[in-house]
Order: sequence, then structure tokens, then C-alpha cells
Amino acid sequence: MRSRKIALFALLAAALCAGSTGLQAQGNPGPKYQQGIHYTLIENAPVTTGGKVTVVEAFSYMCTHCATFEPYITSWKQRLPAAVDFKRVPVVFGRGSWELYARAYVTAELMGIAEKAHAALMDKLWKENQVMKTMDELAQFYSAHGVEAGNFVATSNSFAVDAKMRRDQQIVQTAGVRGTPSLIVGVKYLVAGSEAVANYDVMLDVVNFLIEVDLAAQGAAVPASASENSAAAEPAAATVAED
Repeated sequence: MRSRKIALFALLAAALCAGSTGLQAQGNPGPKYQQGIHYTLIENAPVTTGGKVTVVEAFSYMCTHCATFEPYITSWKQRLPAAVDFKRVPVVFGRGSWELYARAYVTAELMGIAEKAHAALMDKLWKENQVMKTMDELAQFYSAHGVEAGNFVATSNSFAVDAKMRRDQQIVQTAGVRGTPSLIVGVKYLVAGSEAVANYDVMLDVVNFLIEVDLAAQGAAVPASASENSAAAEPAAATVAED
């Protein structure tokens, strides 16, 4: 009888321990998003300091999904905290039409009008269905945003634009970008559409999470707006698809 009581107490103790472990696991869940599922760690990424994070959108004007993504990223970046810098890098992927528009964006960037003209060019292509097939035609478009068309064409053929194009495509290759739109966070993480990142709201929420991770790794204070920043630019989240 004594041995049975001891055995019973042992079983009860084991059950209590198992329950306690389960409660601890529930009380300490893992990270909201996981490497290899929701984002990719970029190999040999440099250590960042200074309490700042740069988020890069890899995009193309020729990508219909980038056009769909535009209102989401526009809404999102309007609420970015001061600790976050946002920039765009146009990808080429060896496609002639993509290279033309990438060169036009870099030219506009160096001439200080890229952001001012960005949404208008997306709208012209995807809402008005007006595709420009030469740099001269693109220069005419950009001339409505404060530059002289001839100067735009000349700048597009400059060494400065060539060099910036090479640097941008190196960023794309180093990060392992294979589709657009994709987002690079802090030169460390790549966020792209996948089964786990199935719409643009989720994509930008993963980016917000990684901004917090990167700032925490730098020992910087995480602004409240980084975790509160919502990507909801439209009532229904668009499904992510990559070009």
C-alpha cells in the first residue's frame, strides 16, 4: 500500500511539472515572425550602429504587383518614426524594359525629382495604360515635374547614373531579391511574398517587427510608432504575388 501511495504521488508530481512547463511555454511564446519562414537573413550582412534602420523597397515600374503595393507602402512610410529611413531601389533582372525604367528612376533620383514623380509614373503606366518605350518619352514625362527633357536624357547617359545603377543592382544581388516587391530591412533581412507572407499587410508587419529587432540589437530605444505602424491602406489586403 505504501509503495502504491509513493507511486501515486510521483505520478501527480510529474503531471504538475508537465502542466507547469506547459503554462510557462504559453506564457513565453516565441517571436511573432520567424527567420526562414517570414523573412530571410542576408548572409554576411554588416553590423549596423547609430540607432537608425534603413528599409529598401526593391521594385520595378514594370511590375504590376509593385503598382498594387504602392498605396500600402505610401501609407506605411507616412507614419515611420525618425529612426527609420526609407529608400527605393529599381531592379533590372536582365530585362530591357525594366532596365529602361530603372535608369529613368535613378536619373530622376539624382536630379531630385524621383519621389515627387513616383506615384504619377505608376498611375500613368497602370491606371492610364500609357507605356513609354524610350528614354526620350520618359524625359517628356519627367519634364512635367521640374526638369528639362534634354537635360534628363543627357543625365541618363552619365557616369553618375551608370555607377548608381551598378550599386543598386549589387544591393539587389547581395540581398538575394528574386521577386518584386521585396523589402530589405537594415541590410540584414529580406522580406518577400510567400505562403507565410500572403498579403501586403503581413509583409509590412514583418518589416515593422524587424525594425524593432534591429533597433534593439543596436541598443537603441524602439519608438512606439514602429510597432503601431499599420499597413492597412485599403479595406482588403491584396494577396502578395511576385514578378
